Amino acid sequence: MSIAPSQKNSGKFALAKRIAAAVVGLGVVGGAGFLAYAWYPSIAPISRPAASFFSPEAVKRGELVAAAGYCAECHTRTDGHKGPEMAGDFQMETPFGNIYSSNITPDPETGIGNWSEAAFKRAMNLGIARDGTQLYPAFPFDHFTKVSDQDVSDLYAYLMSRPAVHLQPRDNTVPFPVNIRIIGQAAWKLLFFSPGRYKNDPNHDAQWNRGAYLAEGDAHCGACHTPRNAMGAEKLSHAYDGNVIDGWIAPPLNDHNPTPVVWTEDELFQYLRFGVAPLHGSAAGPMSPIPHSFLSKLPESDVRAIAHYYADVDHAEQRQGQNTAAIATAMERSKKNLVGPQTDDADARLYQAACAACHYNSAPGPVLGRPELALNNALWLDEPNNLFMVMLHGIGAKEGQDQIAMPSFYAGLTDADMARIAAYLRRTRTNLPPWTDLEKKAAQMRATLKTPPINASH
Repeated sequence: MSIAPSQKNSGKFALAKRIAAAVVGLGVVGGAGFLAYAWYPSIAPISRPAASFFSPEAVKRGELVAAAGYCAECHTRTDGHKGPEMAGDFQMETPFGNIYSSNITPDPETGIGNWSEAAFKRAMNLGIARDGTQLYPAFPFDHFTKVSDQDVSDLYAYLMSRPAVHLQPRDNTVPFPVNIRIIGQAAWKLLFFSPGRYKNDPNHDAQWNRGAYLAEGDAHCGACHTPRNAMGAEKLSHAYDGNVIDGWIAPPLNDHNPTPVVWTEDELFQYLRFGVAPLHGSAAGPMSPIPHSFLSKLPESDVRAIAHYYADVDHAEQRQGQNTAAIATAMERSKKNLVGPQTDDADARLYQAACAACHYNSAPGPVLGRPELALNNALWLDEPNNLFMVMLHGIGAKEGQDQIAMPSFYAGLTDADMARIAAYLRRTRTNLPPWTDLEKKAAQMRATLKTPPINASH
């Protein structure tokens, strides 16, 4: 008995409907499962506890946790005018729009004054606000999740003991659909976030583990020194390979760092503790406040532990044998190019007039306070950003080495002048290929400055 074509079509249509229904059903179940994963309930507000509720010891410990995490750096407004400390409204420019940091003073209305400790811990551990909102990863909860429960509790005690500031941060400018946090941020976490406290590595000693705990967790060094993917997540397969932050290049912290002299544990310690390393120069730009305003408050042993950890990350012990020859080569290059005003090299004359007086070294090694540019990261990076940024910003007397300043040349040098100096230094102090489009890049770096530096030379 044959089946009519209409009956065949009817059977195919019924099968297609069943398949479509199954797909829709799976989609509904999957969507419901995702929403169950993404949704968090609000945690009930509390009355702000009195500062006396917290022990002085806990508050003091919490102050150190705040210093190690640079809380004031990202929770204090700096554009336009200096805002109250910890009251938020710091502008973070991201590929997805501007994000403004939250007020973390204990103001009940605009800050965290009505947050319980449980709500605060959830934010640190999981990136979820008290009201259940998914937080953007501009708040580095992917690092703070590694901070111990005790340190988070102490940090809460410190923040809740500070003066309350009534200040509502500006609204974020993140566009649709990224601003639909329950979808976008939850999906981001599903792909890139692994919650959990730091666990000691038994293959390393206590100092290494202390350094790793601080660096990977509270200090969140990878947030600036690790490149990010198109979704804004750290490329963990390229951890510490360097990144661009506000125009500055945060250089690699591993053995991909191109400077000819290895960052040894002692060089790292000097840089992180005092803001200047004898062989590598001064901290500048976004890095400058880290040693001076934050890490200087920590016990010396903690800063040493961070240096110990990163010296292992960059395999300093295995590589530092190259340092003696690298220093000798750098000094030879500098001496060879110490030319007088009668030289035919116009770029050299410009460098002599603007820079040489403070960067001259004739001894077998560089003198502290006279950074040897042939050793400096800025000349060995793939792009001239940092060299131009230092020229434009300068380095204040409270930055870098104590009471030694470099003036800003924002008004004293044109983009063409900066390009000539950069080209001259690259070709005479390194063995690397020349940078390209230098004048254009100088103009781009100048454009990143909203206002001229106050110490700009004329």
